[in-house]
Amino acid sequence: MIKGLMITPPVIGRIAIGKLVERNGKRLPEKDDEFTITTQVQSRGQWILHPLDETLRQAQHSGIKEGLQPSSGGDVLEGDAASAPASVPASQQTAVRPASKRSLKDKMGVAADAKPTADTNAVKPLAAAARRKLRSIPVRVLFDDPDLNLRANYTLFDRTTARPVCVGDGEGCKRVTGQGLESLPCPGPDACSFGNQACKPYGRLNVVIGDSDELGSFVFRTTGFNSIRTLAARLQYFAAASGGHLACIPLELKLRGKSTTQSHRAAIYYADLVVRSGMSLNDAIAHAKDVAAQRLAAGFDQTALDAAARLGYANGCFEDAPDEMEQITEEFYPGDSESSAESTPILTTPPVFTGADCRLYGAHSPCAPSL
Repeated sequence: MIKGLMITPPVIGRIAIGKLVERNGKRLPEKDDEFTITTQVQSRGQWILHPLDETLRQAQHSGIKEGLQPSSGGDVLEGDAASAPASVPASQQTAVRPASKRSLKDKMGVAADAKPTADTNAVKPLAAAARRKLRSIPVRVLFDDPDLNLRANYTLFDRTTARPVCVGDGEGCKRVTGQGLESLPCPGPDACSFGNQACKPYGRLNVVIGDSDELGSFVFRTTGFNSIRTLAARLQYFAAASGGHLACIPLELKLRGKSTTQSHRAAIYYADLVVRSGMSLNDAIAHAKDVAAQRLAAGFDQTALDAAARLGYANGCFEDAPDEMEQITEEFYPGDSESSAESTPILTTPPVFTGADCRLYGAHSPCAPSL
């Protein structure tokens, strides 16, 4: 294994609360009131949506749909005449053509006349609901140890390279200086003169969506106190309540809103973790124990998986890779103080370093001269 390279959970997609918008000729991130699931590929400056994004939006349409009227004669599709409710007037029921007697034009999808039919009108409310906001995502986590699923630190990035310069936990930190990587006390961002208010809490949550890749995860990055604090508490509580079977609990990543004086009473949104919809906490714990027993019988070693992840994190100094500069810039340097109510002020210029230490970052080191 290459030393100095942190081994993190494989990422197959991203979860974001926001999007990029054009403003005064600049591409700036803008907070949103829904989740967006994307791939790791961009096209024309925008992240390409992951297929699961549309799948989960459509899944929310099952059952009774908000804002739509119950099915009536105008909503009955061809072939559904037998299931039409008794309350539907007979005149509307007879307007439904049986599937066996459809004309050639009907089979080819050509309207019989220019007048709008009941079926075409029925498509409008369904199309309007097709892009319903995604505010909850069924997920599970990879590890039983909460700290392996959510890594949160106070972090200061070099603004020009998006490389971490100082990462701490409020007690100690690892900082890149002219003498290399040093371990120093961490007073926190409010009392740190080195960070100069550019140091922020930075969290990364890895979750699994679906069953297509049981070890591939989607990463949710955030610099918000509310999201980090809530997610950390939930993971700790679920791990304790389930007897350590955190990886087997069916969870749901949920978007919540709140208003604060800092946000000028405007709504801000943050991520939360709850048990899967339709389940109580007792049901979720019982399900987790059943899944854990099934995994054990199949030979799945969750303890060894956690140990492997822990070794991977310990193999490097900093988690963020060079190719993640785009994501870090979006989340950490929004470029507009009003775009994120949870963000703290940032430096207009990066910290100044002296020396020529390239052992950590090579040519991109903030301590290295131009090569």
